[in-house]
Amino acid sequence: MIFLRRILQKNHNLFRYFTAESCSAENENTEDKLLMKISCQDNPPSDKITVVGVGSVGVAVAFAIVSQNISNNIVLVDADQKRLCGERLDLQQGSTFKGNYKIEACTDYTKTACSKVCVITAGVRQKPEESRLKLVQRNADIMKEMIPKLVKYSPDTTLLLVTNPVDVMSYVSWKISGLPNNKVFGSGTHLDSSRFRFFLSEKFGVSPCQCHGYIVGEHGDSSVALWSSVNVAGVRLRELNPKAGTDEDDEKWADIHKKVVRGAYEVIKLKGYTSWAIGLTAASIVNSILRRAPHCQTVSINAKGLYGISEDLYLSLPALINSNGISHVVKKNLDCEEQDKLMKSAKTLEEIQKSVKI
Repeated sequence: MIFLRRILQKNHNLFRYFTAESCSAENENTEDKLLMKISCQDNPPSDKITVVGVGSVGVAVAFAIVSQNISNNIVLVDADQKRLCGERLDLQQGSTFKGNYKIEACTDYTKTACSKVCVITAGVRQKPEESRLKLVQRNADIMKEMIPKLVKYSPDTTLLLVTNPVDVMSYVSWKISGLPNNKVFGSGTHLDSSRFRFFLSEKFGVSPCQCHGYIVGEHGDSSVALWSSVNVAGVRLRELNPKAGTDEDDEKWADIHKKVVRGAYEVIKLKGYTSWAIGLTAASIVNSILRRAPHCQTVSINAKGLYGISEDLYLSLPALINSNGISHVVKKNLDCEEQDKLMKSAKTLEEIQKSVKI
C-alpha cells in the first residue's frame, strides 16, 4: 500500500484523480436521504452487498461472491417474488459448505438499506445477434425505476452496473442517482480484457495469468485492443512483432480481438445467455471495493477530460478501484491508431447517450 502511494505521488501526471467533488448536477440530498445516511453511519454493515436482478447473471454474481468468501451478507432484489424466493433458498441452503453467510430477499428494496455496494444486473436480456446498444432505452427505463430506490436506502453506496449496454446504463444511473462519478461505474470491458488474456494464453500456450493486455472503449463492437501494452511474462509483444495487431501483421494477431468482440455472441448462440464469466467479473470488482486493496481493472467510468474526450461520457479505461469506488485512472500511452479507434468508440457511445430519454 505504501509502495502504491509512492508511485501515485511520483507519477501524479499519469493519473486522473476522482473525488466526491466531481458529481452530477442532480446531486441534491432530500430529507429521506439525509435520515438514511445518518442511520447507515450509526450502524454501518461494512460488507453488505445488494444484487438487483435474479436472472442468470444476478445469480452468478451472488454465487461468485459467496463462493469466494467476498461477503457473507447479501440481499437479492427482483420483481419476480417466486423466482426470488427460490434462488434465495437455493443459495442459503448451501451455506454449510462456505461458512455462515446470510442471504436476504425483497421486492421493495427495504432490506437493501446501508449496502456498501449495489450490483445491478436487472434488465432486458440480449437476444442472439442483437447489439448491446439496441437494448438502451428499454433498460434505461428500468434504471429510472430502481436507482432512486437504491440510493434512498443506501445514500453512500457504490453502484456497479452490469446491465447492458453497460456504458450507457452507467451514464444513465450516474445522472439519475446524484452520486459522485467515482461511486457509479460499470463492469465495462473488464470481462473483455479477461477474454483477451485467455485467447492470448491459448496462442502462447501459457497461463492467462502470464498474459497482460487491455480492451478499452465500449463494451461491445467498437472496443479497442491496446496492442502497444500487451506483454507476456513481462515481454512486450511488439518487441517480438512490431506490427502485432495492425493490418500489416502477417501473424494475424488482430483476429484475437475479433474473437473477444464475438465472445458474448458465441456464448449466447450456444446456451442462450452469458452468466458465469460476467458473474466472476462483477465479484472481482466487488472484492476490490470490500477488501480496500486497490486493483487496476478496465471498468466503465466517466471519461471526461481524458484522451481528448470533452463530454460526460462513460467508457472503459484502466482504473484503480478501492473502498471509495474509482480512485485513479491509469493513463496509458496510446499509439496514434489506438487513439483514433478510442475516439471513434467514444463517438459511437456519445450518439447513443444523446438519444436516451432520462
